[in-house]
Amino acid sequence: MALPSTEKNAEATRALSLSTIAFTACFAAWTIFSIIGIRIKGEMGLSEAEFGLLVGTPVLTGSLVRLVLGVWTDRLGGRIVFTGTMLAAALATFLLSLAQSYPMMLIAALGVGLAGGSFAVGVAYVSRFYPANKQGTALGVFGVGNVGASVTTFLAPLVLVAFGWQAVAQIWAVALAAIAIAFWFLAKDDPVIRERKSTGGKVRSFAEEFAPLRNLQVWRFSLYYFFAFGAFVALALWLPRYLIEVYGFDIQTAGIIAAFYSVPASIFRALGGHLSDRFGARAVMYWVLVVSAVATFLLAIPQTEIVMSGVNGPIVFDIAIGAVGFVALIFVLGFFMSFGKAAVYKHIPVYYPQSVGAVGGLVGMIGGLGGFILPILFGVLNDITGVWTSCFMLLFAIVLGALVWMHLAVRKIEADSASDAVPAPAQ
Repeated sequence: MALPSTEKNAEATRALSLSTIAFTACFAAWTIFSIIGIRIKGEMGLSEAEFGLLVGTPVLTGSLVRLVLGVWTDRLGGRIVFTGTMLAAALATFLLSLAQSYPMMLIAALGVGLAGGSFAVGVAYVSRFYPANKQGTALGVFGVGNVGASVTTFLAPLVLVAFGWQAVAQIWAVALAAIAIAFWFLAKDDPVIRERKSTGGKVRSFAEEFAPLRNLQVWRFSLYYFFAFGAFVALALWLPRYLIEVYGFDIQTAGIIAAFYSVPASIFRALGGHLSDRFGARAVMYWVLVVSAVATFLLAIPQTEIVMSGVNGPIVFDIAIGAVGFVALIFVLGFFMSFGKAAVYKHIPVYYPQSVGAVGGLVGMIGGLGGFILPILFGVLNDITGVWTSCFMLLFAIVLGALVWMHLAVRKIEADSASDAVPAPAQ
């Protein structure tokens, strides 16, 4: 029996609210190494490569499991998959605090990474409660859970300084487990799962679940998300150290600035979803890529000194972005990244309504892999070039590539549409 409109709206709001809170907790746990990793590096005397692997391991796990978790959510429902994912991640986060060696920490970090996979679960779960014309806004609100990175970068340094990094892991683990239990008791199965249970409907085969992944369009969406989300995660992890090394901030100040970077990149995702519903995801993506190209280009300019021969001797020009200018540009970049994340996921339920879990999982996996690969590449580029801004040179190249591919694809779509509209010549 169909639910009354008011009851449907209340049910959808409940699912969205619970999922957003759960995702916020998961994201806070997923990015925990951005703060405690710095202390662990000092205590254990880790090399740059070991530090990069430790920080990136949860991101790798959270990325790889997104496709699987997305498909499981389509088949089993978000309530059970979300709860199980959070409990498993909470256990791994608590065990992290007991690790006594680097290999033990890496094993625990693999489990912590499960928290990052929760995004694919939430997208598949929440989208089933909303009609197509409201999914962009709903998924944008859900994506605000990215603010969990700010929770970690803002609060974790305070707990770390007062009680040690082990306390951070234990507190985050207990909070995540408590939210998982609350989610299980408060959340309901989505409409598709309820109908399947009541009618005894069959679950689609795995071949049908994964069929859309053969479309090149899905991989283009994945590149957009590789930047919009992957670079966001990479910068959330990289910024504290960048600010400490380049601008001389202490860890607490760097953590606060990184937190304020994450806030607009998270909260305004809901606005990005609303704009995508109203003006179209394609228009929003154009703005995202153009502004991001300009911002990353400016951030990529290294501190440069130019000496010219003048009438009265050498004339020196310094070209550099100061701390204030850097923070302002990073905020702008984060703001438009939030729009980009929402716009990408506005596309998916529209083009692939029956395969949100699989397509959303793949796109999320590629985006998450960006969060794993990019910090490693940032470190490699630092070693090769000796220039701190080389990380933004790489991001500029990625944005430019995505913008060119998108524009060519749009032109082809428009050309195909125009040819279809032309009537066939008379015989």
